[in-house]
Amino acid sequence: MIDEKTLQEMIEKVKACEAEIGKGIIGQRSIIRQVILAILSDGNVLLEGVPGLGKTELVKAISKVFSTSFSRIQFTPDLMPADVTGTNLIIKEEGNNVFQFEPGPVFANIVLADEINRATPKTQSALLEAMQEKTVTVGKNTYEMPKPFMVLATQNPIENEGTYPLPEAQLDRFLFKLLVEFPTKEELKEIMDITVTNRKVELESVITGEDIMAIRTVIKDMPISDPVMDHALSLVVATHPENPDAPDITKKYVQTGASPRAAQAIVKTAKARAFIEGRYNVAFEDIRFVAFPALRHRLALNFEAISDGVTTDQVIEEILKTCQ
Repeated sequence: MIDEKTLQEMIEKVKACEAEIGKGIIGQRSIIRQVILAILSDGNVLLEGVPGLGKTELVKAISKVFSTSFSRIQFTPDLMPADVTGTNLIIKEEGNNVFQFEPGPVFANIVLADEINRATPKTQSALLEAMQEKTVTVGKNTYEMPKPFMVLATQNPIENEGTYPLPEAQLDRFLFKLLVEFPTKEELKEIMDITVTNRKVELESVITGEDIMAIRTVIKDMPISDPVMDHALSLVVATHPENPDAPDITKKYVQTGASPRAAQAIVKTAKARAFIEGRYNVAFEDIRFVAFPALRHRLALNFEAISDGVTTDQVIEEILKTCQ
């Protein structure tokens, strides 16, 4: 059992990490907090927003503050699976030709999959095994990913030409889907002060990979009461239109409900939020805080929802009101 002093030191490190990232990224406080929750919960994150909102810069800032290895993969239509995972090369040794595996850029602690929806489904699928099983299989050999490992992917929601929508199976492997919004006028002024002047912001490493693994162990051991767990499960069940007790908005607008991974995502990240807040038990508030990023990419809306202009977030908001 971990002692109180060590626990407080862990919490302070995470808060220092959040503050350090905030030095390089103006605004987006909620996004920064949610990405940290995903990292501490051993999950992958999909960042969605129009170009120029700092999605890539956010991931770069995180990689500097976290003392871990980082790689960036720019997804394009001609990118091949081997360009992501690596490939076997023929090496000459003492007159004999032998195969030697050359790891690809996916073998890093934090992997930025930039504009992930620009690559073909074949290339996107190269990430599936790494994202879920934390391994990569090339030929007959399976290689383990470094620990910790996570994929931070970005995509542009408004530009559809030359893109390939992510399949449901891959979306489900993202712990969170975060919507990056346009900054306020005040935040935009601060961004100008940094980007169009000689002022530079140097970020320092605050937390190591070993720290992250230790914190993950603590978070997994955090207790969650039966009523709070039941609330999390009720939210997921309420997304299924075939459920007789589902809210009216679900029966009207949802085609397919969230998977069991959604329940895992809500509970894991709610524990992580309680940890950051300095509480040693999960509250209803934690469940509701993580519901939107955990569910929004796991609900498939029907044609009626699209024609009525109903968004996934509106459905989730109504479900939260119903499951009080």
